[in-house]
Amino acid sequence: MAVKPWHQSSRWPEGVPFDIDGYNKPVFAMLDDAARNYPNATYTIFQGGMRTFAQVKDTADRLANFLASRGIKHEDRVAIFLPNIPQYPEVFFGSSKAGAACVTCNPLYTIEELNYQLKDSGAKAVFCMDHPQFYKTTCEAIKGTDVQTVVICNIKSYLPKIKGFLGGLLGKLPKAESHDPSHFMYDDIIASSRPEPPKVNFDAEKDLAVILYTGGTTGVPKGAELKHTNFYSNVVALNKWIRVPNRPGERPGPMESGGAHTFLGVLPWYHSFGLTVCMLGSCYSANRLVCIPDPKAGNPPFTEVLKAIQDYKVTMTVAVPTIYTAFVNHALIKKFDLSSMAACSSGAAPLPPEVLKRFEEITGGVIFEGYGLTETTPVLTTNPTFADKRKIGSVGMPLPGTDIKIVDLDTGLVELPHGEDGEIAAAGPQIMRGYWQRPDANAEVFREIEGKRFFLTGDIGHIDEDGFVVITDRKKDLILVGGFNAYPKEIEEVLYTHPKVAQAAVVGVPDPSSGEAVKAFIQLKPGVTATEKEILDFCKDHLAGYKRPREIEFRDELPTSVVGKILRRVLRSEELEKRKK
Repeated sequence: MAVKPWHQSSRWPEGVPFDIDGYNKPVFAMLDDAARNYPNATYTIFQGGMRTFAQVKDTADRLANFLASRGIKHEDRVAIFLPNIPQYPEVFFGSSKAGAACVTCNPLYTIEELNYQLKDSGAKAVFCMDHPQFYKTTCEAIKGTDVQTVVICNIKSYLPKIKGFLGGLLGKLPKAESHDPSHFMYDDIIASSRPEPPKVNFDAEKDLAVILYTGGTTGVPKGAELKHTNFYSNVVALNKWIRVPNRPGERPGPMESGGAHTFLGVLPWYHSFGLTVCMLGSCYSANRLVCIPDPKAGNPPFTEVLKAIQDYKVTMTVAVPTIYTAFVNHALIKKFDLSSMAACSSGAAPLPPEVLKRFEEITGGVIFEGYGLTETTPVLTTNPTFADKRKIGSVGMPLPGTDIKIVDLDTGLVELPHGEDGEIAAAGPQIMRGYWQRPDANAEVFREIEGKRFFLTGDIGHIDEDGFVVITDRKKDLILVGGFNAYPKEIEEVLYTHPKVAQAAVVGVPDPSSGEAVKAFIQLKPGVTATEKEILDFCKDHLAGYKRPREIEFRDELPTSVVGKILRRVLRSEELEKRKK
């Protein structure tokens, strides 16, 4: 890569290369390498139960063998409808070894949301949790899809024996009321399958590894096609970038492998941030990963996460601003020893400087903000992990091997003068292959500039005098709720299915706990009445929690353009002005 302005900055970390190589591998090579080099090192930790890299590889190999026996072949899709439990990396790597592309699904999806994703992706198999809600949702959602294989994961066998025994005895372990006899139990297929994955000819640079759904600019969920090299290159670049104390009191240096660190798996792994930076990042470096299926567990909420940090001496944290805010505002924060936390990454939404300051005062760790999108697997930029080199208020510098240009808003083809605001365009090995079966959407977001393929992010910003990327606005209408994307059009389409709704518009409003919250403006059909509770209850049945409106405002009419398009920006502007008073 040619030398870029950020490479010449005095803040570029010493020893970090400008470019990367060695990432043309299938994503499961991370697990195979860790199992070969550190077979007895712990990979996953769950409620005190631990699994080594060798054990996880053995299980992944058996899963690949099972999937092949069920007819799963190259680039078939396998859906993972699981929270952060220890089976997740096993299923992910096992599916990849079978040649399949994983489709990661939010375990809080409604039946309609999961059904859409299974249908659109053409998934042939789905892994779900043995749980009253999750299993029931799965059974309903697979109707009318291509799913032929359902595998049910129970956590009992992954707990320490005494916990599993007591949980089963007291009935505290989650379990569905009954199982369809045609569905498979996870433990049974592992016991009966050989640890011999099928032979698949992989082209890591071209082959699909994951379809990860995102709303995009239209709000209609689209699948981002992420290749094996997308993930591998992003993990390699992050590993080259990070400088962290490998032992208490040591000067920060390159991250050591083989158990020097413990990652906190608090972000969901169906999300690109948690999947790449945490689940895959810990595997690539052969370090421990604490599985956190429910971050809000405990009284008050988040207590169990704080206990896990203390008990397992977590050193690496990957989180969003709402989690750091929850930590610093936790009533029992001073009762826990959080001093092990050395390096903490934050992304998906702006981190309030006051939260950063308070968190670092409490833990002694360093938070470094970054930026990326689902379509970029996800990290494009990140701040140096040194407190004296980062720039608070920016999203950092482009990762090694990543090129960033600021282009005009109209065509996305004209690079703007240095320091001027425009749309952020990115090129690099982490950029997705494209949107699943959506050539129209691909034409909107990809541009060829100076012989390179650039992705238009939809975010507006500039590159400052030190080579840091500063985001100033969003071109898209998306709403960032706790670091997750809520797309107005998707929510509006659900509201339009209510029999009393004539018109609906959704905008993001400031929220102290989640950064932004969803507010819906509704125009009712003539002659009918409705209550806010009625609409909120309807949304509860049809939308995942973070997408649901927190406020409903009824209006006689909604502002529209001359061609009748509802003007969300007018509503947003009115709402922000009202909240200033």
